[in-house]
Amino acid sequence: MKFMKLGSKLDSFQTDGNNVRYVASELATDIVLIVGDVKFYLHKFPLLSKSARLQKLVATTNEENTDEVHISDIPGGPAAFEICAKFCYGMTVTLNAYNVVAARCAAEYLEMHETMERGNLIYKIDVFLISSIFRSWKDSIIVLQTTKFLLPLSEELKVVGNCIDFIATKACVDVSKVDWSYTYNRKKLPEHNGNDPNWNGVRNRLVPKDWWVEDLCELEIDLYKQVLVNIKTKGIVADDVIGEALKAYAYRRLPGFSKGMIQSGDIVKQRSIVDTIVWLLPAEKGGVSCSFMLKLLKASILLDSGEMAVVELVRRIGQQLEEASVSDLLIRGRDEETTMYDVTTVQKIVEEFLMQDQNAEIESLEESHELQETRRPGILFDASKLMVAKLIDGYLAEISKDPKLPLLKFVDLAEMVSGISRPAHDGLYRAIDMYLKEHPGISKSERKRICKLMDCKKLSVDACMHAVQNERLPLRVVVQVLFFEQVRAASSGSSTPDLPKGIKDLNSGSHGSSRSATTNTEDDWDAVATAEELKALKAELAALRLGNGVGGSERNGDGKSNVDKAAISKMKGLLKSKKKIFTKLWSSKGGQGDNSGSDSSDSLGSGNPEEVKSTPSRNRRHSVS
Repeated sequence: MKFMKLGSKLDSFQTDGNNVRYVASELATDIVLIVGDVKFYLHKFPLLSKSARLQKLVATTNEENTDEVHISDIPGGPAAFEICAKFCYGMTVTLNAYNVVAARCAAEYLEMHETMERGNLIYKIDVFLISSIFRSWKDSIIVLQTTKFLLPLSEELKVVGNCIDFIATKACVDVSKVDWSYTYNRKKLPEHNGNDPNWNGVRNRLVPKDWWVEDLCELEIDLYKQVLVNIKTKGIVADDVIGEALKAYAYRRLPGFSKGMIQSGDIVKQRSIVDTIVWLLPAEKGGVSCSFMLKLLKASILLDSGEMAVVELVRRIGQQLEEASVSDLLIRGRDEETTMYDVTTVQKIVEEFLMQDQNAEIESLEESHELQETRRPGILFDASKLMVAKLIDGYLAEISKDPKLPLLKFVDLAEMVSGISRPAHDGLYRAIDMYLKEHPGISKSERKRICKLMDCKKLSVDACMHAVQNERLPLRVVVQVLFFEQVRAASSGSSTPDLPKGIKDLNSGSHGSSRSATTNTEDDWDAVATAEELKALKAELAALRLGNGVGGSERNGDGKSNVDKAAISKMKGLLKSKKKIFTKLWSSKGGQGDNSGSDSSDSLGSGNPEEVKSTPSRNRRHSVS
């Protein structure tokens, strides 16, 4: 630490208890200065020769016939006044980063200018600040910290501004010109813990770009904000380094922040920190991670920050949502009596993400024809959309564990990403299954609605094997999964066969003519399949592949029709005696029905057979939920 000694005499003030200071001298004291609760018994001549303010105060006391002068509002209190008094006596005064600002403000208060005496205290302190303190990185930070106790005078004297400007300038210096006289503890260096075999006592490691971020965490948020604004204004430090600085400050100043929560403390102060960090976020996308911004969002919600901070975070998170993880999105609900997680906020984030596609299209239309191709999101954004769709599938599976989660919340969020084409619906199936497991009391219509979100043809073999044994699914879904799995197995190595019209009608919600329907068929289809029915369906359909010579028939073109006809015959006989629920399905085979079903929008998946994948069947039990 830099320090300066003023004066040459070794004598100093004597102390008589804690509240009395005096000078050991043969001359009797002729003035008593009361600063706060401390009395100074001193001499007028050395003081008045250097302080214009003391001259005025003594003149006033002479008129009042008293030798006591009260100084209650001097900056820095008794300690700062003692430094000034010692300087007047020519005693040794030690200035350092901790007391120099207080001494400078006290000297200003006492008007110890050059007009009183050449080389007065104000001049000497200013020289010390410029030549020493402002040249030292750590001393400048210490000095800046002390200024907060001496406002507004420290600002008026430009001490605050000079400190901020120096610190910002130093942080922008090329790293090749920075030595190791700073704190950098976030990454444990091998030579610091004795694990570096090549350590020879010389630190020749390259200085990291964010070498300064931890030291600035010592500053209170108002001063920290001023320094960061100055650094950003210079336009030299990269956005990712600014982001690292904000992250380090949040982790240091907000206990529990790293775990997505805020521990009890000064709520007003914590809210100010979060709001300021949000305001300081780099303008460009990618300056900070999506995970960090989601932690900020959680903190903003917990601390009840202003709407402006929340809206800004939602907007920025939406721009890089593909970087997030499921745990990042698990925002605790404000009112836990309603839902465990804040799904509404996540919906807003997804809306912001999807808006990028729309905005890009609008911008491309506004550009000239030559620039249209460069303005479109292209393959990279398509990949981001696929990542977000998978992310939301995983998020739905997690929030489904909340028994208070309304079906509408689940469906609305799932439908937001339904337009994103993805090769597999396993994640969505897992989320649906989890919801059905945690909400067994939902109605048939609700069960039907949630299952509509899933395309059975896009389930993997493992997911299909799980689904056909899943007693939580409606019977219509189980039949679809069974049939598509058998079609996939039967069509392995050949073109995908056409689906029987009954299955197509089941997909589109049309179940043949009204003449062949019974009054309870729709309810039967939406009912949950029993374990016996699932087992029988699976066994019969699996046996068809072997019993009809799938491999050999395919070569002469008859495999498809043989399998279809056998499947129809077997399944009609299987459940006809139990519920007769397949009557409509199979009676529509061949297109004789009028397909006048009224709920054609209730499709569980696309009826396009070309989307069916060719994957061999594996007859074993799997679990995906």
